[in-house]
Amino acid sequence: MSPPVFVVDTNVVVAGLVTSSSRSPVALVLDSMLSGTLIFLLSPALLDEYRLVLLRPKLVKLHGFTEAEIDHLLVELAANAIWREPKPGSPAPDRGDDHLWAMLSAYSGSILVTGDRLLLKNPPTPSSVISPSTWLSDFSQGT
Repeated sequence: MSPPVFVVDTNVVVAGLVTSSSRSPVALVLDSMLSGTLIFLLSPALLDEYRLVLLRPKLVKLHGFTEAEIDHLLVELAANAIWREPKPGSPAPDRGDDHLWAMLSAYSGSILVTGDRLLLKNPPTPSSVISPSTWLSDFSQGT
């Protein structure tokens, strides 16, 4: 059986950088992405979203990273990702998240990891949408 493949929502990456606990589920998801132990999909659109959000002035004050440090982090994430350039798919509950639904449809069986309650409550058929806590309890390998 092949290992699960994930799509990691921007809110998880952001939360992983700003949390004060290195053992929190969001921090462990991000660490697993960076170490290559979490198999995940990335597209140019999702990488752009990660960057745009992480460079918002309010978030820069919280995480304290420079633009160059954020770019380095994104290079590390991109190096460990499975690249996809999905075609538009079915609309997500929040139209701003349509690219996430497209990513899920670009790789059969992929699972979205998000903290967005609207997405958690309305997963696209036949895909799964889980929280970082569920990822930690059900999928992490002793992280």
